[in-house]
Amino acid sequence: MATHAGMTTEEFEKTVKDWLATARHPKTGKLYTEMVYQPMLEVLTYLRANGFKTFIVSGGGIEFMRPWTEKVYGVPPEQVVGSSIKTQWEVRSGKPTLVRLPEINFIDDKTGKPVGINAHIGRRPIAAFGNSDGDQQMLEWTQAGSGARLMMLVHHDDAKREWAYGPESKIGTFSDALMAEANQRGWTVISMKNDWKKVFAFDN
Repeated sequence: MATHAGMTTEEFEKTVKDWLATARHPKTGKLYTEMVYQPMLEVLTYLRANGFKTFIVSGGGIEFMRPWTEKVYGVPPEQVVGSSIKTQWEVRSGKPTLVRLPEINFIDDKTGKPVGINAHIGRRPIAAFGNSDGDQQMLEWTQAGSGARLMMLVHHDDAKREWAYGPESKIGTFSDALMAEANQRGWTVISMKNDWKKVFAFDN
């Protein structure tokens, strides 16, 4: 919030695009926009081909994601839901602008995810895919709808090809309680290690 406060939304978008054009992952050496999961791309393509509209619902910053999600995932900016900071209207050099403030507007995580979906989309999902404790309430809310519903969790358990996130992880926490709830509620848990032939799109 502090480092980007006072920027216009256009200036921040340029900063994001400039960083993504050069920043590389320290382990793989790939651009971060290349570090996408092949099965994720495949399921998005499959759903859209069968008449579904696809959204990204993330705890990440909405204005950080929107500049690149359409190119990478085929998800346009208006179909991205995320955390946000407050902005305000200003006129700078005679031009109307939106300026970032050093204040949190909304956190799109845990109980915030159903709230964010309702606010941005206005419909309960038919299918929801998560990968951590932060997605629990989103999957619960999806399942509570009428008719057929699909709830899936990706378990990052492949330390060799990707990373192994578990109950003690500070990022991407996948707790034993979440696994127990998934089993109890009949959610499908995907093992990255056992179920994915290919992890990243660039894998051979």
